[in-house]
Amino acid sequence: MAEMTQPLSSGSQTGPAPAAIPSPIDLLDYWKAGTREVKTFRGHSQGIWAVAFSPDGLTFASGGADRLLRIWDIETGRLLRSLRGHTHDIRAILYTPDGQTLVSGSEDRTIRLWNPKTGEPTKLLFTRYDHNVCSLSLSPDGLMLARGSHNKDIKIWEISTGTELMTLLGKDQYDHHWSPVVAFSPDGFHLASGSDIGKIKLWEVLPSGEEKILHNGHWQDIQDDDTTEYRGYFVEDEGGFQKPMLYWIGALTFTPDGQILISGSRDATIKFFQLPQMTEIRTLKGHGGWVRSLAVSPDGRVLASSGDDNQIKLWDLAAGRNFRTLKTHTGAVRGVTFSPDGQRLLSASWDRTVKLWEGGTEPQE
Repeated sequence: MAEMTQPLSSGSQTGPAPAAIPSPIDLLDYWKAGTREVKTFRGHSQGIWAVAFSPDGLTFASGGADRLLRIWDIETGRLLRSLRGHTHDIRAILYTPDGQTLVSGSEDRTIRLWNPKTGEPTKLLFTRYDHNVCSLSLSPDGLMLARGSHNKDIKIWEISTGTELMTLLGKDQYDHHWSPVVAFSPDGFHLASGSDIGKIKLWEVLPSGEEKILHNGHWQDIQDDDTTEYRGYFVEDEGGFQKPMLYWIGALTFTPDGQILISGSRDATIKFFQLPQMTEIRTLKGHGGWVRSLAVSPDGRVLASSGDDNQIKLWDLAAGRNFRTLKTHTGAVRGVTFSPDGQRLLSASWDRTVKLWEGGTEPQE
């Protein structure tokens, strides 16, 4: 008689997410023991912006500059399907907690919802005056979707109906800076957003939709000599930004307990902010380029970061120490994400590949 096996998924998630998923192993010890590249997924014809594990950890989705959303089988490495619809770079990908919906955001100014099992498109979300969508975040219960874009406002939709629920706008009406990065807090009550000049805002989502804290984040106020505009406005005669936005936020994430907000910036640093006051408590240095992606292991012990220096770094989150640097990608690493159990890591790169990593000691032959 066949042995009964425990199902991988415990059904759909309701209510706020647990503070931290208890792991059968200490993930810090696991990733410190060894890290190896176990598979490389090839199929994208251009650079890859984003990657996301399905909640059961058996498949993943990737998307990038070739405008195709691709779904892969983790074990066999097979490409299961390519989803067409976007007309520009796919910048952000998410699965809902129940695994029934795959969400993609693109520079074509739209967000598309798909059935990952069939590949059928189910909804199209956009607003008339929108701009490039570059970041998406789901509330822990999977009911609300927030988007960050090349726009100063942040929009939140209800996933099930596609209804636009609210627009978050800051208190300063003269602030025209973009909010390209968004992240829901683990309890779903707050949303963090990062701007193109490096400032970070904390919003209360429900019930008020109000900006609660504006923090300088990575922004540094340079002494102005009255001849140069340092805030990065576009200057036509220069043919570009007069001063590139040096502090542009590339990634935001919370620890699973919701106590710390972590940001990565174009200034190549990672900062930790203690909540609820958003007190800056630590700056991590080590990357040689724009930090584009951050992921925290489910037990809150390990931070993975990646950036335009082609590297992935693993950090002891509590100590703020880098214990491993992975350097096999030959292009900028624009996305990293842990598997639901934290024992695998996916990295998406501008070298057109996705790599799968595992930790632990080397398996004996």
